[in-house]
Amino acid sequence: MSVFPNIAIRHLFSIGSGATPESGNPDYWDGDIFWVTPEDVSAAKDGKIVGTKRRITDDGLRSCSARLSPPETIVLTKRAPIGQLAVAEVELCSNQGCFLLEPGSGVDPQFYFHWLNANTAYLQILGRGSTFMELSTDDLKSLRVPHPPIHVQNSIAGFLNENAAQIDTLIEAKQKLLGLLAEKRRTLVAEAVMRGLDRSAPLRPSDIDWLGDIPAHWKIERSRWLFNERDERSETGEEEMLTVSHITGVTPRSQKDVNMFEAETTAGYKLCFTGDLVINTLWAWMGAMGTAPVDGIVSPAYNVYTPGQRLLPAYVDALVRIPVFAQEVTRYSKGVWSSRLRLYPEGFFETFWPVPPLDEQEQIVARIAEERVKIDKLATATERSITLLKERRSALIAAAVTGQIAIPEAA
Repeated sequence: MSVFPNIAIRHLFSIGSGATPESGNPDYWDGDIFWVTPEDVSAAKDGKIVGTKRRITDDGLRSCSARLSPPETIVLTKRAPIGQLAVAEVELCSNQGCFLLEPGSGVDPQFYFHWLNANTAYLQILGRGSTFMELSTDDLKSLRVPHPPIHVQNSIAGFLNENAAQIDTLIEAKQKLLGLLAEKRRTLVAEAVMRGLDRSAPLRPSDIDWLGDIPAHWKIERSRWLFNERDERSETGEEEMLTVSHITGVTPRSQKDVNMFEAETTAGYKLCFTGDLVINTLWAWMGAMGTAPVDGIVSPAYNVYTPGQRLLPAYVDALVRIPVFAQEVTRYSKGVWSSRLRLYPEGFFETFWPVPPLDEQEQIVARIAEERVKIDKLATATERSITLLKERRSALIAAAVTGQIAIPEAA
């Protein structure tokens, strides 16, 4: 609850929206007037708009109902999604997806930027619509906001700009750490399955571009000598349905939130058994492949391969999930467009594989599993700390803009 008096936001800001000039008219576009859209608001760094992706001309501005707003105008998205915010540092107009809140006298836009940010969830509740949710002009104008004296607004805005920025810096650092952990995970797997664990082992050229040098005692084989295609079909379709993703590999559909079309019957789907390699034929170029963790069925459009005795399924899964392998199978895929390439068995069987001794494969997959546990544990802790920092940031802003905490300069 605010200790400051509340007032309808329409008494503090001149609120308007924008429009779009005729898209096919070259006289209206590529001018000098910044034309902001929700995309620009999403991309705004530190909540500031210093430019826009597209610009319009004076003729374009006159051709529609858009109006120019001065710097320090708050830009608020009204849909897809509702409530994203930024403060303009330049004169601009907008399209229909944004509100422009021009501050009146006695208004610090930074203070209200923080207040609106702290109340994004409420703005989204106000949204109406059937096909998509949109915040109406009337509902926004009726929104009641705290209205402390201008010197108090200034003090709170300054306090939040400094303290929220410190929290944002911590969040950004932790998000970079997550990126580094993900990269470490990928590098760990790639080095293990392509170079082994013994860094002192002598290497030899593989004469395979994607492999480079490999341990001298490893073998190299075409996959046609390592795998057999499995094309067995389910009679009932009652087996566990498995999905194949470039992100998660092969997983039971029951463990995923899948909203895609489902066939009336899965009778006739391909059987696969624990340890089989399953490749999503259409998305192999993206890395959609992996070994099955359980028995089940997959789409008849996928291909299923059974590893021979020279390969451990866990080693196979690790190798096919590294990005460089997806790039390699692309060479053997067929299709006119890169996004429509398909990897058929005859192409897959042309690929070359490194084949370490079985005991070494066991050591490799054990090390990968051990290191993944450590990395995932650290990533989980980092994600949790990011969540806590965001909660602290929101609580700090909410308390400050409603007068629940004392700001020294504003006391």
